[in-house]
Amino acid sequence: MTQHDMRNVRALKLAAMAATVALPAFADANDAAGLLGCTACGGILILIPLMIVALNIAMLVWVAKDSKARGMDTPILWMLMVFFLSVVGLIIYIFARPQGEIIQCPHCSNNRLRTLSQCPHCGRA
Repeated sequence: MTQHDMRNVRALKLAAMAATVALPAFADANDAAGLLGCTACGGILILIPLMIVALNIAMLVWVAKDSKARGMDTPILWMLMVFFLSVVGLIIYIFARPQGEIIQCPHCSNNRLRTLSQCPHCGRA
């Protein structure tokens, strides 16, 4: 075994001993190592849904900003569609939205579609 492997084995033994001390119901290091494995797996199972929720929130925020910048009348309906259909709703939104170049309004500095006659944020031409 290399020195790096020895350090990993020592760290695992130390973690197992710490878990054994913290939870006296476990009699040996194998039970504690099993507990550590279950804890890591449970952490991953909790992390994945949290990442999915964060991704959905990011998609909702982007759809709200983009639909407002493109002067769409019903950004709330598009957000609801993306909320309920997730990635499929986002794809539908991308194909259904008005196409064109997004520029910055010289008056309010918000983004808007170049082809709009007035800014959807400040109402100026």
